Amino acid sequence: MPLEPLSQKDIEERLAELPGWSLDGDRIARSYRLGSHFAAAAMVVHIAQVQDELDHHSDLTLGYHSVSLTVNTHSVGGAVTEKDFELARRVEELAAGHGAS
Repeated sequence: MPLEPLSQKDIEERLAELPGWSLDGDRIARSYRLGSHFAAAAMVVHIAQVQDELDHHSDLTLGYHSVSLTVNTHSVGGAVTEKDFELARRVEELAAGHGAS
C-alpha cells in the first residue's frame, strides 16, 4: 500500500498522542534536553540506528545538551505521513532511556 499524506485532522490526532511533538510547517518536530553533551550524542547515534532500521530519516540536530529532529516524507512531496509518526513513536520510546526530557 503506497504512503498517503495525512490530513490536518489526522496529524493533529496523532500529535495529541505524542506530547512534545508539534507541527512545524510541513514537518513534525521535537526537541529534547539531556544532561550532557555526551548523552545527547549517544541519543543521536541511537536515533540514527532506528532511522536506518525504518529506512526513514529525519533532519537531526545535535546541540550542546540537546537533540532536535524534524521529519516529513520526501517521497510524497514533503508531506507528513504515518511513516513520520512511526519514527516519532520509536524516538519517544528510546528518549527516556537516554534521560531526555
